[in-house]
Amino acid sequence: MPKTILASLAAVAALTLAACSKEAPPTTTAETPPETTAEAPGLSIEFEKYQLDNGLEVVLHVDKSDPIVAINLAAHVGSSRELQGRTGFAHLFEHLLFLDSENLGYGGLDEMNTRIGGAGTNGFTTSDMTQYFQAVPADALEKIIWAEADKLGFFINTVTQPVIDNEKQVVKNEKRQRVDNQPYGHNFDLIGKTIYPADHPYSWQVIGSLADLDAATLQDVKDFYRRWYVPNNVTLTLTGDFDPALAKILVEKYFGEIPKGEEVAPRQPRKAVLSETISLMHEDSFATVPQLTMIWPGVEEYHPDSYALNILAEYLSVGKRAPLNEILIDETKLTSSVAAFHFAKELAGEFYLQIGATADGDLDALPPAINDAFMRFEENGISEADLDRIKAGLEVAFYNQIQSVLGKAIQLSQYNIFTGDPGFFAKEIGAIQAVSTQDVMDVYNMYIKDKHHVLTSFVPNGKPELALAGAQPAAVVEEPIVQGAEAEVAFDPTQRTFQPTPSSFDRTAEPEFGQPYTLPAPEVWRSQMDNGIATYGIESTETPLIFFALSIAAGRDRGDPAKPAVAALTADLLQKGTANRSTAELEDAIKALGSDISISVGVDNTTILGNTLARNFAATIALVEEMLLEPRWDQQEFDLLKRRQLDQLDQAAGNPNAIAQRESAKLSYPAGHILSYTTYGTREKLETVTLDDLKAFYTTNYSPVNASLRIVGDTSLEDVNQAFAGISSSWNTATPGQTALSPARPVEASEIYFYDIPGAKQSILVIQRPSLAATDLDYPLAGAMNFLLGNIYTSRLNTELRVNKGYTYGIRSGFAGGKKEGRFAITSSVRSNVTKESMELIRDIVSDYGPGFSAADLSTLKGALLRGQARQNETLLAKLSMLGAIANFGYPDDYQAQNASRIEAMTLPDFKTLAATYLRPDAMNWLVVGDAETQAARLSELGYGEPVLLEKVE
Repeated sequence: MPKTILASLAAVAALTLAACSKEAPPTTTAETPPETTAEAPGLSIEFEKYQLDNGLEVVLHVDKSDPIVAINLAAHVGSSRELQGRTGFAHLFEHLLFLDSENLGYGGLDEMNTRIGGAGTNGFTTSDMTQYFQAVPADALEKIIWAEADKLGFFINTVTQPVIDNEKQVVKNEKRQRVDNQPYGHNFDLIGKTIYPADHPYSWQVIGSLADLDAATLQDVKDFYRRWYVPNNVTLTLTGDFDPALAKILVEKYFGEIPKGEEVAPRQPRKAVLSETISLMHEDSFATVPQLTMIWPGVEEYHPDSYALNILAEYLSVGKRAPLNEILIDETKLTSSVAAFHFAKELAGEFYLQIGATADGDLDALPPAINDAFMRFEENGISEADLDRIKAGLEVAFYNQIQSVLGKAIQLSQYNIFTGDPGFFAKEIGAIQAVSTQDVMDVYNMYIKDKHHVLTSFVPNGKPELALAGAQPAAVVEEPIVQGAEAEVAFDPTQRTFQPTPSSFDRTAEPEFGQPYTLPAPEVWRSQMDNGIATYGIESTETPLIFFALSIAAGRDRGDPAKPAVAALTADLLQKGTANRSTAELEDAIKALGSDISISVGVDNTTILGNTLARNFAATIALVEEMLLEPRWDQQEFDLLKRRQLDQLDQAAGNPNAIAQRESAKLSYPAGHILSYTTYGTREKLETVTLDDLKAFYTTNYSPVNASLRIVGDTSLEDVNQAFAGISSSWNTATPGQTALSPARPVEASEIYFYDIPGAKQSILVIQRPSLAATDLDYPLAGAMNFLLGNIYTSRLNTELRVNKGYTYGIRSGFAGGKKEGRFAITSSVRSNVTKESMELIRDIVSDYGPGFSAADLSTLKGALLRGQARQNETLLAKLSMLGAIANFGYPDDYQAQNASRIEAMTLPDFKTLAATYLRPDAMNWLVVGDAETQAARLSELGYGEPVLLEKVE
């Protein structure tokens, strides 16, 4: 799974570090460092770190704002600990560790998490670490400590070769989904092999190779576990609502007797070194437009220069004033998107510049323009104002990452793994704040200017002439599609024969729940502005942040099917300056406040979404007022936006997931219906949109009538009224007309539709039918009914298709309701050569779900959903979403409690009636996006007739 880079984004102004003494816990003999408090305006983070006798480092952070506790088990091992020929093994091991342990049983970890109301267990592997985590109601503290200890110390005896072989298929599906079946998917693998020598652990990717995954054996697993999954190579972090004295006793009880392993020596950085510039090219079967990537050797994470390199990357590429943006997008119009970033890891780092050209654009035109942008930077440098704006944005980013107890656990663990100090962010923040304009120029000169680098040209298959001149063909391994290539793995997870690991007490019984907790109910305040805008708010002072959303009844449903992109382009253009500010000036003003403001369009609304530091709330809303009431209507910016969306449509033309979304819309609504198109419609229709179309849409539909405002965070009703006084008094547009869209096409009988992508490694499945609106009385009950079918990792669908069969990396089902209508959908990406088998399983599982559901199943479902209420309003965004449901659908303030009561009262006959009514595998559109030559004909065996081959869009 991808790395969550928390450390490099953290930046908080004027953060100081204070300490107070803390007595060592009686359950350990190791000296305990003092409790540490990290402080910033409106924020205090206390944590305590200590060590058990076996070397396990423990970090505790108490946060009683919600009755939730999170646990994180972080091992200092990633793909860089692997051996050549066994790549991808650390990631495979991450998957295995979730499956079984001696006392939890096969699948017991996830089953327990579901049953006790957890958010699901998860984890990720990077080049240098692996983290495992879960968040649950506070009374389950002992349960999760017991469970995570069982994973660490009582896992290996349960592993068998069939279990490994089955999970290999899941990991290989993840690789196909993320890499092999995506445009430019092989780019990072090619880069790693080129910029690093073959014996460098960063020369291979975390996901590894299919051949190496196939070679993994039981002995490999045992050796890897015994070397790296030992207490002295692991950090355990607990965050949330718990008693630290009790937590220390429980940690000692369950983790204390796990034996210490071999010492793990610190590693030294090993930077990439290039003796020449290397240019490679690859003809990509999924790419429809060329892409150029340039990579320079960088520095390792926490290196003093890493902070200036991060700022350099953002300054060069983000925003209207960015030199790369100015030249490549605005002036030469060679591209509509530029990205730059510094990817720092434990041993080394790389500085990336990535540019997607226009369709049939020759990549040779890009390097001269890039050099011009670099020269402009050399001439002008970065100003103090620009530097301060970037730092202000990083401050808000830090606060956003620590809103949840789980976010805190992940961040504290990561710092401890790599620096030995969970509070290292204080030092890192200081390093970021200390970066000067000269530092940014110095790292450019040291690492980028005139330095050897790697260039990769990924071009559409059959168009090698679009690659950089002189680029050499790269050796990229493509997996062939062979029907029946992977035999079914015969294993029975219920047959568990192993020698139990000795313990000083009985670990087989799951601990009881702890002290009960009180479920918080956010207090909602309501108001109405003079112009009719309904206002809803929740005050929350844990962090000095405010989130807001202003929703306007100006959605896609008010657009013209001849020009479906108008609603979205209007929202886009409102972000490109105001009557008094250019695009660059508006961006500068927003960034100077550390704020974020975005405008997006939905089916029935346009939403202005933002977040800001509480101290800058009024100034941020003043900018929102300008954007909303004084549009700039800049023709040049409109032309750039339109070209960007045309380029993105070209890029999406080869992306299987984008194709599935497009074809799903066409199947759902009658031809010519505004919703039969994706947000920006087709290329042909987009080309006809004019600036006058946007002005007309704005004039007709942007009105305070039926608008709503939602505010959560460190503010009051009085502050809100004062900040929005201008919008309340000045915005009085006439009431827009009513919309009368026809509903989605009914589906009376199932039919299979196939969109052909020759050579696809995976089949994208979208199986859907029209269903309940969010305003329908049965909507919350139908959502509850679906929970164990496909809305959690332990669902029937995921357990069978992923865990038992290894056909997919994941599968989900769910109800998505709007104001007037909704849909029920099942989505997945499955291994190409088991497309039919996957669809058969889905059909049978959905058909049997209601009839086979038992009273015990219903009890599990109720426990999971009712206990899970402890987590539902933890973050500011979650609270904002809650207010959105109240504002958009007319729900009462206590709708969550009312829904919980209805779920608790649900009987088994009620459940079966819901399933029979709303689960209809016999009346769904079954869309497959994959390789028709090998898969289409087989699907007629499903009993839904011959597949309908959809017309390809050229």
